[in-house]
Amino acid sequence: MAAAGATTALTIRGDGPARPRATPSTAERRRRPNFILVLADDLGYGELGSYGQRMMRTPRLDRLASEGVRFTHFYSGAAVCAPSRCTLLTGRHAGHSRVRDNPQGTDAPLAPQDVTFGMALRQAGYRTGLFGKWGFGGPDPNTDTHPNDKGFEEFYGYLSHKEAHSYFPSKLWDNRTPVRFAGNRRSGRAVYAPEVIVQRSLQFMERHRDEPFLLVLTLPLPHAPSVVPGDPYPRQPWRLPDRAHAAQVSLLDSYVGRLVDKLAELGLVDDTLLFFTSDNGPHEEGDFDPDFFGARGGLRGYKRSLYEGGIRVPLIAWGPGHLTRTRGTVSARPTAMWDLFPTLTDLAGLGPAEGDGISLRGILTGRGRTPQHEYLYWVRPSGSRRTPRVARAERGRTWRAAAAVRFGNWKLVGYAPGRHYSEPDDSWSLELYDLRADPAETTDIARAHPDVVDRGIGYLREAWEPPG
Repeated sequence: MAAAGATTALTIRGDGPARPRATPSTAERRRRPNFILVLADDLGYGELGSYGQRMMRTPRLDRLASEGVRFTHFYSGAAVCAPSRCTLLTGRHAGHSRVRDNPQGTDAPLAPQDVTFGMALRQAGYRTGLFGKWGFGGPDPNTDTHPNDKGFEEFYGYLSHKEAHSYFPSKLWDNRTPVRFAGNRRSGRAVYAPEVIVQRSLQFMERHRDEPFLLVLTLPLPHAPSVVPGDPYPRQPWRLPDRAHAAQVSLLDSYVGRLVDKLAELGLVDDTLLFFTSDNGPHEEGDFDPDFFGARGGLRGYKRSLYEGGIRVPLIAWGPGHLTRTRGTVSARPTAMWDLFPTLTDLAGLGPAEGDGISLRGILTGRGRTPQHEYLYWVRPSGSRRTPRVARAERGRTWRAAAAVRFGNWKLVGYAPGRHYSEPDDSWSLELYDLRADPAETTDIARAHPDVVDRGIGYLREAWEPPG
């Protein structure tokens, strides 16, 4: 029981309501770190200089990686946007989370009982804002799945996935109020949405400089279409779609740099932890060629695929005042998007939130041990839209439901017999890879290790719970 007069914060426990626990005192609250979480949209593992990119320029993120902790075996929650972001927000992998597939029409909503890290930190006294793409519940602002109802007291951006496909939209949402851009009507290009979203993020930082804050920036960059207001690569003899995509990535890098510069201006560098990651692997839409830039970092697969190229993504953690022991280090620990919820609550002094994730605090701070996952799990509950490169990577099986599990250095990838998910059995096609020896998943060794395959099947069955 909390002490008399104590406030409470939220943690996850099973499928029921969040369990309360006492928040820190006023003095402790002043010492808690600010958090900035930047989520890229369709950025591949190999699209940053710090992850091997040699053509596109990302100097600001590369510097953060050199000054912070760079994760080389970090995974998104899914191979497409909506389910991946759901795992991030709720701390549950895609076998347990509410939203498990991209929308086929209106965006699927979060349920009232779905607790987000925004709710946990807001109740613990943080000022919370989400700026950019939301994507749960569709374009109706009057629902209980709006960001304001899910822990983010300030929201500015796109409510739906469909809205976020336009970089020059006719409107954005300021909480539940539409902000219209007359100059963007009839194909006008007066207001570039990512720019005004970043400006709003900077204003949020200024207003809450004296309070602990959580800022989540979810720009649609570098999702298709490849649209930017300028071209930083005018002399490169690249195809226009590829040059435009490179411009998107470099613009995203510059936006992260502006956040860091604002921290310096406000004197908050030592009080803040910044995380940068992506929701899934690289896309191949709008005539963009991800292989021209090596966007998947030598891995197999792309967005929509459960091979490494579709789900392994960058994670950079930076915080000069908090990561003093781990500055410039690299972590090869297999970790995943659903680990960030318990990491944030743990670093905020609330302890790790309960769910499918583990707190990465030990890896980040160099103090204490970080437990290891028994396995990491992904699912594609229905066949995916066919795109040429994904079809080749999956040998024409994009139309089939699929699941994958990593345990140690083993990775089992399975395809259901049909378009929709069914429990893994003898009708599934199963492949086994040793990621230490074969990170590009070129050689299926399932026949040589039937005992390992059986173990992986057990994990696939254990991880999946029917949606409810």
